[in-house]
This record gives sequence, structure tokens and C-alpha cells, in this order.
Amino acid sequence: QVQLVESGGGLVQAGGSLRLSCAASGRTLSTYNMGWFRQAPGKEREFVAAITFGGASTDYVDSVKGRFTISRDNAKNEVYLQMNSLKPEDTAAYYCAADRRNYRIRKQVSAYDYWGQGTQVTVSS
Repeated sequence: QVQLVESGGGLVQAGGSLRLSCAASGRTLSTYNMGWFRQAPGKEREFVAAITFGGASTDYVDSVKGRFTISRDNAKNEVYLQMNSLKPEDTAAYYCAADRRNYRIRKQVSAYDYWGQGTQVTVSS
């Protein structure tokens, strides 16, 4: 199994930037596809971005395309989410998650086997 810990969340003004990090332990990160999900109060957890095990492919929810970038550094066992031009509607708890090694990116919550505890991102207007 793999253990995941997120960091980098905080309070920012609209238009600002944050970089979230997810550190993995237990197994090498290259064993997994990795995803970022978010959950706002009163809403279901939703897919944000994902990256395949080697970093060759990425995918994003339409609302963050052009603003967010997912990346990974398998040598450091870390995955990142760079968030630019943040909007109040981006406010949520952000979670990193691990899916089995796969050439296809999956977006459903149920596909991911391991989850971090989340880090809060709050964007003020």
C-alpha cells in the first residue's frame, strides 16, 4: 500500500496562486496513476486533475483547464498541483489519491484505492 500526505493549502485572494504537494510513502509512486480531487461544503467530491504513472498523460476538469497544472516527480515520490488564477469557487478541501498503474486516466472517485487526509484551500473575493 501507499500512504499519502497533502500540504500547501491556505487562504489566498482571488487571482492568487498556490502549489499543493502530495508526499507518498510505503511504495514507489511510479506504481500508481495519481489524481487530485476536491470537496466543497455540501457538495460531492469531484475530480480535478490526474496524471499517469510516468507523467506522459494528464487530464483536467473543464473548470480548471488553463489554470491548474498537475505534475509528478517519481524520484522524490511526490505529486503536485500548481493552481493559478484562483477563484472563490475553487474553495474546497483538496485530496490526492492513487489509482493502479494504468495507461488510461480514470476520473471516478471509486477507482482510487488510497487517499490522503486533505488540505484546505480557501479563496477570498
